[in-house]
Amino acid sequence: MQSTRRYLPQLLGEARRWFEEGLLAALEAAGAVPVSPTQAQLFAVLDDEGATVSELARRMGVTRQTAHQAVHGLIAAGLLDQVADPDSLRQRLIRRTEEGERAHRQAGLILERLEERLTERIGGEAVDALRAALEAPWGRPPGPGSG
Repeated sequence: MQSTRRYLPQLLGEARRWFEEGLLAALEAAGAVPVSPTQAQLFAVLDDEGATVSELARRMGVTRQTAHQAVHGLIAAGLLDQVADPDSLRQRLIRRTEEGERAHRQAGLILERLEERLTERIGGEAVDALRAALEAPWGRPPGPGSG
């Protein structure tokens, strides 16, 4: 008999997709510029100071090429812009445009509503415990032979 137990990475992936699908559907319903899940993830890791494409790729855990494609799609949509990096003559920083800032705020409000829906489904204590567990330092992943 096969086990029906699912591992945490699968469960976390499904939870992430629940939020992504809810976010993207709500943005589409509001008439926002359509974005892909990868582009939405890029927006989530982009801070107010901006970042290079390489740094965004690292934060997202994707290849530089994937981040580059997402950035250029969002630039074409008018949500991001490239500016000179004041600390480097060779690098460019990716930053949100005014429209990108508006979309980012809108996405934040939608995510708050999705968290409220989750709280209705599983309860406030469970959501608080989930947040606390995910915010706790995880440390580096164990390497081979670390037991």
